[in-house]
Amino acid sequence: MDRTSSRIDATDFAAAQELYHSRGWTDGLPIVPPTPGLVQACLDWALLPPEHLVGIEPVRERAITAEKLAVNSVMAGCLPQHFPLVVASFTAMLQEDFLLHGATASTGGCAVLLIINGPIRRDLEMTGTFNALGNADRASSVIGRAVRLGLINLLDVRPGEIDRSTLGHPGKFTYCIAEDEENSWWPSLAEERLGVIEVSSVTAVAAMAPRQIMNEWTTDPEEICDTIAAEIRANQLHYSIWAGNYTVVVPGQLRQHFNDAGWSKADIRNYVFQQARVKRGEWAGVGKGSVVKDRADREYLAMESPDDLLVVAAGGPAGGFAQIIPPWLGTKSRATTVAVGACVDCEVP
Repeated sequence: MDRTSSRIDATDFAAAQELYHSRGWTDGLPIVPPTPGLVQACLDWALLPPEHLVGIEPVRERAITAEKLAVNSVMAGCLPQHFPLVVASFTAMLQEDFLLHGATASTGGCAVLLIINGPIRRDLEMTGTFNALGNADRASSVIGRAVRLGLINLLDVRPGEIDRSTLGHPGKFTYCIAEDEENSWWPSLAEERLGVIEVSSVTAVAAMAPRQIMNEWTTDPEEICDTIAAEIRANQLHYSIWAGNYTVVVPGQLRQHFNDAGWSKADIRNYVFQQARVKRGEWAGVGKGSVVKDRADREYLAMESPDDLLVVAAGGPAGGFAQIIPPWLGTKSRATTVAVGACVDCEVP
């Protein structure tokens, strides 16, 4: 099977934009024309031949090759040194537990949240501080976009085609953050999930839009976690009651309060796990009384276990804020973490 990309000609930069847009190959924004030299530079940096098989999407049996990912990476604005994280992101998404087809085809409108850990963050100047979930740095912006363009062009995840999102959210342009490991006393997300320190990795999460909370009026870790848990309970009532991989992004000011109290990530997970649960009868208070029936006292946990809560250190130093990022649809899709350079068939420790 020929898995190499075809070549097309465009007379100039503007013509290339219109050609790619007219064929549905963009996200609506301008792209960098993927010339052979730029594509090859990405492959050379990652030491991958063009035909290298990153993985196969199991539902539609689409082959994802290194060259095709390199093309989309260049289009997104990636430099060669960004490319290994794009490959690792697809490796994570192609893990069976992630359920890539379901997450990208759902009417629910989730996007793929990418959380970057390890030394590669420093190499790429990924800050993980100010505006962490916005346009924080070049690498975060283009890596997240490259993954979205790859989904569009390799798996037909376009609005109205495979992507059946009713609303979607801005994370469908780019949704990539780096953990602020330098300013955190906690083990990184990668260290917790892979059991290895100082490993460059990507965690992929099928995630809804962030929900920001604020608690400026306390330094008590339990009270801060009460605010976090309240937002998770609100999501259970307003969106989905099912348990899954919630993510909480904790900026510097709140991290300092937790540190002063001697709280670890595990302490946060355990406390929030106990507080983040609702009873079915509470649905009646938000207009969903018709589905309560005779199960009003049935309790629903936001996470099946404390470890299902992903605690990420990121954000600026000031402000009593945090972000709660809900999962797409319960445990149908699980967060997956892979080291940069891992293959799709490798087992994560």
